Amino acid sequence: MTTSLRIRYQTIEIGNNDIHLCTLRDKQQFSDPKNTALNLGISSATWPIFGVIWPSSIVLAHHMLDFDTKEKRILEIGCGMALTSLLLNERQADITATDYHPEVKIFLDRNIQLNSGRNIAFERVDWADDTSELGLFDLIIGSDLLYEDLHVPLLAKFIQKHTQPKSEIIIVDPGRGRKNKLSSKMTELGFRSDHIKPENTYYLEKSFKGHILRYYRDPKSI
Repeated sequence: MTTSLRIRYQTIEIGNNDIHLCTLRDKQQFSDPKNTALNLGISSATWPIFGVIWPSSIVLAHHMLDFDTKEKRILEIGCGMALTSLLLNERQADITATDYHPEVKIFLDRNIQLNSGRNIAFERVDWADDTSELGLFDLIIGSDLLYEDLHVPLLAKFIQKHTQPKSEIIIVDPGRGRKNKLSSKMTELGFRSDHIKPENTYYLEKSFKGHILRYYRDPKSI
C-alpha cells in the first residue's frame, strides 16, 4: 500500500458480527507509481473501484450470514474489500478470495489482522487468461461483477472451469442491465437459475434496485 493513498477505518455490522475494515477513503484515490495496474489494463478512473464498500457487497454479506457453508469449498470472485470473505472467515468457512487488482491482497492481509482472523487464501486472477490452479468449488459468490458486456462470457467461462459438478453460484447484481445475458450463458453451461430480490435492505442508506442471481447445477437431477 503506497503512502500517498488516503484510507479510512470503518466497522460494518452483519447480524451480530462486526467486520472491521481498512478501505480507501473515497473513490478519488489513485496511486500507481510503477504503472503496475496500468499494465494490467486498469485505468486511473477504474483503479479505486476495488477499494471502497459498495451496496452490493453488503447485500451479499447479509445474504451469506446464515447460509449453510458446512463442508463447502467457497470462492469469492472479484472480492475487492472482501467483506463477505471476512464474514465467512469469522464463521470458520473454507473461503478463498480472488480479484484482478494488484492492491487487493495488501488490503486483505491488513483486514484479516484487524479482525484477528485466520489466513484467507488469495489469488490474483484474470478471467480472460485463467491459468490459475484454484481447483474446483462447491459454492462461488460475488457482487457487482458485470461492468461491461464482455465480462459476461468471461465470467461464465471462469465459473464453469472452477465449479464442482454439483455446485451453486450466488451473485449480487445492482442492476447494470446484464443479469439476463449472464443467466442465458449459464443456462447454456447446464445451470438452472433464478433471480430474487433481497428480502430486506434496511442496512443500506438507499433502496437496492438490484437482484440476487442464483445458479444451480446437480447432475443427479438431470
